Amino acid sequence: MKTCCHRKISAVLIIISLSLLIYGCGDTEIPKKVSLNKRSPVSEDYIRHTEVGSLKFGFDLRLGPKDDVRIYLPFLRYLEQNTGNRFSIRFTEKYEDTVENLGKGIIHFAALGPVNCVIAKKRYDTGCLVMGLNNDGKPEYRAVIFTKKDSPLKSLKGLKGKTFAFGDRFSTQGHIIPRKMLEDSGIAVKALKSYVFTGSHANTARAVLNGEYDAGGIQDTLAKRLLSEGKIKVLATSKPYPSSLICFNKEVDPIIVKAVKSALLSFDPKNKQSGILVDWDKTEMPGGFAEYKGSALKEIEQLVKRYSLLETKQRQ
Repeated sequence: MKTCCHRKISAVLIIISLSLLIYGCGDTEIPKKVSLNKRSPVSEDYIRHTEVGSLKFGFDLRLGPKDDVRIYLPFLRYLEQNTGNRFSIRFTEKYEDTVENLGKGIIHFAALGPVNCVIAKKRYDTGCLVMGLNNDGKPEYRAVIFTKKDSPLKSLKGLKGKTFAFGDRFSTQGHIIPRKMLEDSGIAVKALKSYVFTGSHANTARAVLNGEYDAGGIQDTLAKRLLSEGKIKVLATSKPYPSSLICFNKEVDPIIVKAVKSALLSFDPKNKQSGILVDWDKTEMPGGFAEYKGSALKEIEQLVKRYSLLETKQRQ
């Protein structure tokens, strides 16, 4: 009987270990009292976490490991069908690890926010293929500073002496844009009672909705959804900034790079590919992609320098 029990326990442990390998770490930083996403099913056949011989694709964490994997796997299937190459996901929890992995060739392609794109180019001379298009067909997005629907806060100036939740330290929409918005309103981070880096937009939303912080900064796509559901109050929306990009390691075969770029520019998530995608409208690239223009990141480069992000290798 003891041997049988031991075997059952071992089997359970193996299943748990495999699940962790597939999905990475869960959203443990913020208690999940509030549901942000309706789960969409994805075939288990799509999950190829470390497929040997495939091109590895990474991404900055947005909503959470499971949700991000659910979104990107059908997208990689599209790339496979249109480039003749195999792709698999390489998940990393930290933004800075995605940059390191891309620069060192551990991953070959990555969806990066403008901040990480600038850092990757400066440190490793990585390349950029395309920029994401919003629902209006423009290669830009905005950040939103929000609070709970029933909060007495009415403007950014009211945040002096309050608590604030940023996303990841290296997030464009979750950190540097909201931080600049606060500073433009006369509120430096030292004027806040306290602030935290939650690690993702979803974590920030939960932190504020759970009442752990007075306000927070998140991506516009998530903010619009939460606003339409009556869950949040928007205090301010930023001006447009360049959207997320698809970048590549400089050692990738130019023939492969060209094929991937062509497939990305032909990607039509609202029409031709809409049937194979899952929750693509929750990304910063709901309208597909446009040619990358280096000049678009000049202001982001200035903000990266302003907040000393090139010198910061670990989250503080």
